[in-house]
Amino acid sequence: MISLKVNGRRYRVEAASDTPLLWVLRDSLGLTGTKFGCGQSICGACTVQVNGEAIRSCVTPVSAMAGKEIVTIEGLSARGRHPVQQAWIADDVPQCGYCHSGQIMAAAALLAKNPQPNDAEIDAAMSGILCRCGTYQRIRRAIHRASGMMVQGGRK
Repeated sequence: MISLKVNGRRYRVEAASDTPLLWVLRDSLGLTGTKFGCGQSICGACTVQVNGEAIRSCVTPVSAMAGKEIVTIEGLSARGRHPVQQAWIADDVPQCGYCHSGQIMAAAALLAKNPQPNDAEIDAAMSGILCRCGTYQRIRRAIHRASGMMVQGGRK
């Protein structure tokens, strides 16, 4: 049995120590917002936050998660009210939507550390999260919008 803390709740799951975190989240905990894309840490669809850092859950063994705070898209905001989620809607970012839980989790991690990133910092933080629909300009614009919302609202 492996003990995990996901979205503020404690879980005990039965899984082999080398099982990717992604499969424990999806199959054992039913948190299907985190997507499987490539299984090789290339596309970024599986991005979640661990201790505030954006990580690829498809290549992270669940055994490495003991004592860490894991946040998935379901835990970012219960009602979709996180500034990044609001900005995604306001800027009409998603098309197919497949990559966007990973995009949102990476953007939220960036803004938690750097509330006012410039374009180069956004591009660096978001690199490696592939958007098959090519909405990269909208993603960047939404991150700037969320930044403004967070700075204006006093969130850091």
